[in-house]
Amino acid sequence: MNNWKNLQEMIEYPSDGILSKDILKNEKFDATLFIMAKGADLSEHTSTRAGIVHVIDGKGIFNLEDEAIKMRPGVFIHMGKNAIHSLRAEENTAFVLILFN
Repeated sequence: MNNWKNLQEMIEYPSDGILSKDILKNEKFDATLFIMAKGADLSEHTSTRAGIVHVIDGKGIFNLEDEAIKMRPGVFIHMGKNAIHSLRAEENTAFVLILFN
């Protein structure tokens, strides 16, 4: 197993919808690459775990507890556990989601 991954090389935009790829899972956290086609969205939901979103590519809107956050490359978002959130890709968008165990 490699101890590193090139996330840019893992990005393959679907023609529609959302694609997810596992990056790393261990006893401390799960890291997943989410790749969203332009116009794709995730409706309002919560997670029982705290997490971090780090945007790699694209543009979108991340709604976190009634705050609309512009998703742009380099944006780093912290979510507390049970935080209500949703998102929409305004163009092809990729981000890493890390959920803590």
